[in-house]
Amino acid sequence: MELIMVTLIIGLLLSLLFLVPRFIKSDKTNHNTYSDAKSKTVKTYNISEISLHNKRTDCWIIIKEKVYDVTPYVEEHPGGDAILAHAGDDSTEGFFGPQHATRVFDMIDIFYIGELEK
Repeated sequence: MELIMVTLIIGLLLSLLFLVPRFIKSDKTNHNTYSDAKSKTVKTYNISEISLHNKRTDCWIIIKEKVYDVTPYVEEHPGGDAILAHAGDDSTEGFFGPQHATRVFDMIDIFYIGELEK
């Protein structure tokens, strides 16, 4: 019984290594958090520029007129390739869908790079 419990605990700890997001902001990251961007000049992007970033290896999305470079997250997205459905385009509707846990709303700020040009 003890062996089973130890095995379950080790399995749980190992699974957390893969489930816990590995994109916590560090000083070396190229992504600004939304709060960092407020204190700096905010970059704006037009829709044609954003549309060029529509691949697994270069993935930008728009959510409520804010632009996010989610390239580092594409491979970790729990919904698989669903994140690529609107790569280089507006993902607002899918982002606010029922499939997302509330933590996704806090996570997205890590990938903020600017605003959609009006």
